[in-house]
Amino acid sequence: MSKPRIAIVGAGLGGISAALLLRKEGFESTLYEQAPAFSRLGAGIHVGPNVMKIMRRMELEAPMEAMGSHPDYWYSRNWNDGAILSQIPLGDYARKTYGASYLTVHRGDFHQLMVDAAPPGSIRYDKRLTAIEDRGQDVRLTFSDGTVTEADIVIGADGVNSVIREHMLGAEPPRYTGWVAHRAVFPALALAKYGYTFDQCVKWWSEDRHMMVYYVTERQDEYYYVTGVPQAEWDMSKAWVESSQDEMYEAFAGYHPMVQSLIDACSEITKWPLLERDPLPLWSRGRLVMLGDACHPMKPHMAQGAAMAIEDAAMLARCFSQVGLEDYETAFALYRANRIERASRVQKVSHDNTWLRTNEDPAWVFGYDVFDVPLVEPTCVAA
Repeated sequence: MSKPRIAIVGAGLGGISAALLLRKEGFESTLYEQAPAFSRLGAGIHVGPNVMKIMRRMELEAPMEAMGSHPDYWYSRNWNDGAILSQIPLGDYARKTYGASYLTVHRGDFHQLMVDAAPPGSIRYDKRLTAIEDRGQDVRLTFSDGTVTEADIVIGADGVNSVIREHMLGAEPPRYTGWVAHRAVFPALALAKYGYTFDQCVKWWSEDRHMMVYYVTERQDEYYYVTGVPQAEWDMSKAWVESSQDEMYEAFAGYHPMVQSLIDACSEITKWPLLERDPLPLWSRGRLVMLGDACHPMKPHMAQGAAMAIEDAAMLARCFSQVGLEDYETAFALYRANRIERASRVQKVSHDNTWLRTNEDPAWVFGYDVFDVPLVEPTCVAA
């Protein structure tokens, strides 16, 4: 009997995680990525212990450890006077308490590590999905370059504007939240002249906006900030736009001089809309299943969006291993039953933007181990 053919649409962190974790379970897959190539885009990412335990399963924990910055604490500070609002222990405490490290890294470096771990030839680039036909016995995928492929299982890891989601549930644009995120990565040396001791990982809060700041390399030679700022409207035809120091000075007027120095240190700034969807009524249909932003896009205010996609990938691989690919509908139902509550909770807390503003216990997020959590049975098989 031939091995089931698995197609993964989207080769971001969630899609590649699915490919690598499925391979650990003995299942081969092919990734179809619409981008012609990947580049080191200017963004940072938090990688909590819940994700590092999955990296361990992929045998990528050691290179991740060597790549990222290891903050001792997550600080929250008051916007104007820098007073500490919370001090969440990480570092050795995270390793001991949650079972793995807490890192901050450059998203491009993280993603490249995953790409390099994928089997040669398993990522097909410049494959923008244009048509899907679930024919019962298989699924036919058509791409913009005219190529066609067939698969037995299709995993939609294609983000907030998922073509898989649109095929399953109909065309509906994501909802603009009324918030934007400014992003900038710059050499840490640019801060030397200001005379401050900059935190390894800190979030500056006022009532209606914030700035999250952290190092993105083990050498701590690159610093990154990302904001959450209200903006009434967004042109949904644009994925992002250029921003400016002047816009940043206006948005963070009156903030602590340390924040002003961050703005002063970097002139290359981009601005991105923060998008959401309401929880979806289903995550799978027929031979199609979704993960990550395709089924639960969220604001980045918990720094857990990519983590949820990677956890999804791990749980999906676990369910396939337990049930088998032939009984894919049962596997899909088991997967959703064991992800919907956690993903929805993270989605809600991310929306509310309250995470770690006070000295709360983050164990429910960081202590989670997707491989050890007891599985709950689905109430019914997904349609």
